[in-house]
Amino acid sequence: MERKLTLPAGKNELKSLKAGDFVTISGQIFVARDAAHKRLMELISAGKDLPIDIKGETIYYMGPTPARPGRVTGSAGPTTASRMDFAAPTLLDMGLSVMIGKGKRSKEVHEAIVKNGAVYLAAIGGAGAVISKAIEKSEVVCYEDLGAEAIRRLTVKDFPAIVVIDSTGRDLYEEVSPS
Repeated sequence: MERKLTLPAGKNELKSLKAGDFVTISGQIFVARDAAHKRLMELISAGKDLPIDIKGETIYYMGPTPARPGRVTGSAGPTTASRMDFAAPTLLDMGLSVMIGKGKRSKEVHEAIVKNGAVYLAAIGGAGAVISKAIEKSEVVCYEDLGAEAIRRLTVKDFPAIVVIDSTGRDLYEEVSPS
């Protein structure tokens, strides 16, 4: 099924998404990769506030390449999501609603998705140039010293993705190629 998803999305809207649904996303999403997740976890461990409020938000695991003249960003393809599995359950428990990346997730992340009524979406690997066309605005919000791994806020329109793990725990990867 093809769906439109406007962010931030409510829990009922997320619950209506099913593994295998194609979605086009519009709204604001955060971008964060390994180094930013490490810093977020250090803050959480120290009992400090995060530099962004993740409650109800979306994180896209992506490191953009430099923008060509006249463009908002360069290639914007997904990073392998399992590299953020060390942080995802904690962030989901803190209110993160949607994660976008590529590849399978750990059992702990899968369980945290179900527990928190969240979803995991896959962006199309190898299509970073195409995905970048859906990005209307990009701004660094923290950790500028990390360069491509800084946390950014993107404004996207019709960003293409596929629901991989839905809020009930259905996992498209497991259904397509069970291990």
